[in-house]
Amino acid sequence: MIDRVQGYFGFTRGPFGRNLAPSMLHQHHSHREAAARIAWCINNRAAIGVVTGEVRSGKTVALKGAVASLDPARFTVIYQPNTEVGMRGLYDRIVTSLGGTPKFHLAALATQASAALAAEVDERGRTPAVVIDESHLLDHQELDAIRMLTSYDMDSTTPFAVLLIGQPTLRKRMKHGVLAALDQRISISYQMPTMSKEETASYIKHHLTIAGRQDTLFSDDAVELIHLTSRGLPRSVNNIAWQSLIAAFTEEKGIVDESSTRTAITETHATE
Repeated sequence: MIDRVQGYFGFTRGPFGRNLAPSMLHQHHSHREAAARIAWCINNRAAIGVVTGEVRSGKTVALKGAVASLDPARFTVIYQPNTEVGMRGLYDRIVTSLGGTPKFHLAALATQASAALAAEVDERGRTPAVVIDESHLLDHQELDAIRMLTSYDMDSTTPFAVLLIGQPTLRKRMKHGVLAALDQRISISYQMPTMSKEETASYIKHHLTIAGRQDTLFSDDAVELIHLTSRGLPRSVNNIAWQSLIAAFTEEKGIVDESSTRTAITETHATE
């Protein structure tokens, strides 16, 4: 089906895919702002940065863009996508990512991870950045352990950056009194907004262009319907736009109109 749709519309590659090079990402406002803040946090070893957004808002895509802008000779990014492994799993990833063999006991492993991060700066001249995705799933004890990880040299400096990426509930939880010490260490905090109607239209056009079509392929009313249904969330736009192309292909249309998009929305919601 994918090959047939590509051939029908004359695409040189599949549109609305997730596997894009950083240079091919759409630069809408929330993406630019999130990527700039992430890069700033890492460049300045700014203790803890927090980036939140709804599901499908493009947090990981913004992270990908920010990391691509860093000089790999100066920075080491340690990405932890799974918070279910707990602090032991995080310490283990830090140590192994920096070339060490993790110790068995948790207290020793925590100290080893902290020392490995400091050594990356002091001995290799590279700034580490620990990025924890799905951070809203961390409990209070784990969040406080992350605060302790950033304590270094009698709490006077932080030789690395920690980025917490998660859903909006993360920001709310950090305002609880029990996490006040962690909240005080946050240097940047950004809540990603959804795309505006104009940005959604630009986003769709951008993805069609990199797929080989620079002419108008989606009608204005189809784009508006996609925006309203997706609420401007990039990944939802991708899903609905692709299903709209399939609907138009099935109906042998040369343009994706509102009717095709309504069909796509019905099918998309039926499978969610």
